Amino acid sequence: MNTGQEIPLSIPFPSRWGIHAAIGGRPIIWGILIINSITNNRVSGTINFRGTAIPIRGYWNENTNQIRFDSPYATFTGHLYIFDDVTIKIRHLILSGQLIMNPPSLQTGEHGSWIATTETNLIGSPIKSESLPPAGVFLTSDLLYGSRY
Repeated sequence: MNTGQEIPLSIPFPSRWGIHAAIGGRPIIWGILIINSITNNRVSGTINFRGTAIPIRGYWNENTNQIRFDSPYATFTGHLYIFDDVTIKIRHLILSGQLIMNPPSLQTGEHGSWIATTETNLIGSPIKSESLPPAGVFLTSDLLYGSRY
């Protein structure tokens, strides 16, 4: 449901996201993305795929809802989407996009996709509501509640 108003989407911070990445169509890894801050469109935080949090730095463009951030091993680009579940008053925030592996990764040059999700309480009118959220909401939400990570 769209209220007819243009309500800007934004990434909450600090925030904790479940993240899943696939390279070459193969599911590779699950983890946790932490966005600590967004200041002057600069993103900082950590990404943790194998038990060690590594720093990320990047950029957020609120006008286009696009994010780009780098870890020591990959560059991630993506877009923010939302799904408002009115029945349980939850707003699902979904970041998804493409990644490329960088040196010193053993997979340098390989491309892949990623999806990360988090949620907040839905306050006010929903921005978007459909019958079912994207599958990524279910895939990564387990990470946020400790059942996979």
